[in-house]
Order: sequence, then structure tokens, then C-alpha cells
Amino acid sequence: MGVSGAQAQMDRNPGYYRHLLQGERDDSLEEAIRTDMNRTFPDNVRFRKGSEPCLQRTLYNVLLAYGHHNRGVGYCQGMNFIAGYLILVTKSEEESFWLLDALVGRILPDYYSPSMLGLKTDQEVLGELVRTKLPAVAALMDSHGLLWTLVVSRWFICLFVDVLPMETVLRIWDCLFNEGSKIIFRVALTLIKQHQALILEATSVPDICEKFKEITRGSFVTECHTFMQKIFSEPGSLSRAGIARLRERCRARLLAQG
Repeated sequence: MGVSGAQAQMDRNPGYYRHLLQGERDDSLEEAIRTDMNRTFPDNVRFRKGSEPCLQRTLYNVLLAYGHHNRGVGYCQGMNFIAGYLILVTKSEEESFWLLDALVGRILPDYYSPSMLGLKTDQEVLGELVRTKLPAVAALMDSHGLLWTLVVSRWFICLFVDVLPMETVLRIWDCLFNEGSKIIFRVALTLIKQHQALILEATSVPDICEKFKEITRGSFVTECHTFMQKIFSEPGSLSRAGIARLRERCRARLLAQG
């Protein structure tokens, strides 16, 4: 809470969260959130209807409040998994709201906006980083005309929730709140580099997609301490200035494409 700035925001705005929940009804927002309730951690008993307490109501409240707070975003698929994870970790509805705001509003701007321009930009940035650091993988993707969004979109939009083991995700999120979004590139590049030989065995688009699912499973990602050491050594140098330049170039390209 402290490192993310969420605690300071909550302290500066007492009663604000409850005020948001009592705001004017927005039928389209409420329906969009309701649609995803049963899709959020369906295997977790605490998110099932009939459980006591049922975290679906808590999740609904957090997402509804955020939709009122940030009308430019409202609600976007993927936010349900992030908010749900925050609820499981903090066990606090209001703290989860402010942490969600830190992620969506400050750390990952435009990831969850209607255009998802920030998300699309960072997927393109990953592609450029792979082209530089892992050219054989980039060549494989190019040879099949495969867009990066088809194989890594869930990594980015769900911030590795339901992709990597929970303990590993929590360690990644600690870094995300501390160091910002650059950590997402470190994780993605490490997964790809560590399994480059496996990926290069693929001979078709479905095969490539399956390989990218395979690389998120197994002992490499479950051995959390070793994995976290790897993400700071395997990708090599990733300067903030370099990432900023790549983002600027990729964003301009996406905007030009319309």
C-alpha cells in the first residue's frame, strides 16, 4: 500500500470509496461487470455463489466503484482478475480499490481504456525487444505472420494472473508496484529466452500458440526465488529511457494504422 501510493490516496480521501458505491446508477457499467462475475476464478470456492462470505459481492463493489471513479476506463475485461487477486491478498475491499487505482491509473495508463492503446503499445514493444534480443524467435513469428497479441495478450491484460503460479505472481506484483511496468517486459523476455529452443520447435501457428502456453508451466515458474533472480539477469539491460523510446515509436505506429 505504501510503495504504490495507494495508502496515501486512501488517507487523503476518507469516505470517498463508500461515496462512489452510492453514486448514480450506470446500467451499462453494472451489466458489463455482472457478465464477468462467474468467469472470475471459477475454481476458487470463495468466488462461488453460495459461499460464505462470497467474494463476488466484494469484487462487484470494487469494480463498480472504480468504474464510477475513472469514467474514461469504466470497466474492461481483465480488471476482474486483477481486482479479484487484490481482494484475495489484502482481504480489504477499500484497499483493493486504491491498489487497483494505482495500477490502472498510474502504473499502466491506457491498458484498460476503450482503445487499450497502452496495452497494444507494450505488446508491440515486447515484439521489438524480442527482435533485438531473441532474433530467432522474432523470425519464427514473422515467418508465420503471427501477431504478438495472439500469444501474450493474457500476460499483459491479466498481469500474469491465472497464467503463472500465485506466489510467483505476487512477487512480480511487488516489483510492479515498486519499479513500474518495466517488470512485465523482464518477465516476458525471461519466459521466452528460457524456453527459446522449445518455441523454435513449432512449425505452425497453433503450435506456436501452444508452446507459449507451455512455457508458463513447470518447475521454472514454480520455483519462485530462482525465477525472480532470472528475470533480473536473463533479459540483460532494459533502460527506462530505451523503453520510453520504443513506446513512443510503437504508439506512433499504432496511431498511424488507425
